[in-house]
Amino acid sequence: MSKTALIFGASGVTGWSFVNEILNDYPKKGTWRKVYALANRLLKIEDSLWPNDSRLDIVSGIDLLGGDQEYLERDMARIDGIENVTHVYYFAYKASADLKQEFKDAEDMFKRAVIAVDHLAPNLEFIVLQTGAKMYGCHLLENHPTGYLHVPHKEDQPRLKPPYGDVLFYHPQLDFISSYGKNKKWNWCDTRPDIIIGFVPNQNFYSLGTSIAVFLSLWKEVEGEGSACPYPGTAIAYKAKSNDSSADMIARQTLHLSLTLSSSPKGGGYNVADGQTPRTWETKWPDICSYFGLIGTPPPTHLEPTEVRSYIKKNFATWKKMEEKYRLRTGIADSDRTFKGFEYFLLTQFDFDRQYDMSKMYGTGFEEERDTLQAWGGVFDRMRRAKMIP
Repeated sequence: MSKTALIFGASGVTGWSFVNEILNDYPKKGTWRKVYALANRLLKIEDSLWPNDSRLDIVSGIDLLGGDQEYLERDMARIDGIENVTHVYYFAYKASADLKQEFKDAEDMFKRAVIAVDHLAPNLEFIVLQTGAKMYGCHLLENHPTGYLHVPHKEDQPRLKPPYGDVLFYHPQLDFISSYGKNKKWNWCDTRPDIIIGFVPNQNFYSLGTSIAVFLSLWKEVEGEGSACPYPGTAIAYKAKSNDSSADMIARQTLHLSLTLSSSPKGGGYNVADGQTPRTWETKWPDICSYFGLIGTPPPTHLEPTEVRSYIKKNFATWKKMEEKYRLRTGIADSDRTFKGFEYFLLTQFDFDRQYDMSKMYGTGFEEERDTLQAWGGVFDRMRRAKMIP
């Protein structure tokens, strides 16, 4: 029987790829009957770069925090065919400068979404919650624990301890679904990507793929094709090991899990990434730069490294001319929605090994792996089609 997917946060960096993979019939033709793409902001099919497919229903305007539970369920009940939903993929996120409010919102949004689909979709089979490398304390930088959490990170390691674990909203989300779903007929799991590399039709807060593409396009325009482009971070970060998680591979691995895992045991975390072998920026940077006709080189040894956001701001007048010259979409290079400084955080402050053990994921029968150009190049190709970069 064909499946029906409901995707919360469909226009985000991960959600977009899920819709795209489903509409392109992953894992095989006939698997998917329908996909509901829930997006907080209005998204037109012509702006999305998704296939124009009758199986797609883009649903905008459902507020997971608006009104009470009954109000949310009435709002979601207006989705024609929601009773046929079999698979739910949850990527909704509301950023806030107030971390306590962000924590509360994340917990409440997920709880309300799960309860609503449980009530409205009697054919529900599987729910996926995407968590991430914060489960292993990677966001704590120099404070990341090494005594009880160690590389390569495995899913069965202990939870992040207080005080850091107390402010990680993944924990109450997981506690809730573990308890609520205990006696339900549907199963669930959480997936754990590291830095997500993906395409977003609307600008979002943390799209490293977008920032790197703008930076390198601008570098090529200013410094010239064939010029050397030093890595925009430190020498230590340049050699740190990690596993990239491209949104397309996250989607494929997660769809595989949700379609093949048995109904018991319930729950469980899965690392998701482009492959089993960790990489460094030292191996990735030359490949990424080559896409733009540039030569990727190590960071300078005696000078401060170039910082991505600073370089974009310094040469913003040139970018504005590029928008005209190449007929690019406006508002991409320095959007108000971009979280200021996140590129420095990811390219400089992540200066420690944080690689994953991928044996659990690849032990499920999933086999595909992707190299750097397959992962990053696909994102850049879509950005060119969307007229975001020349």
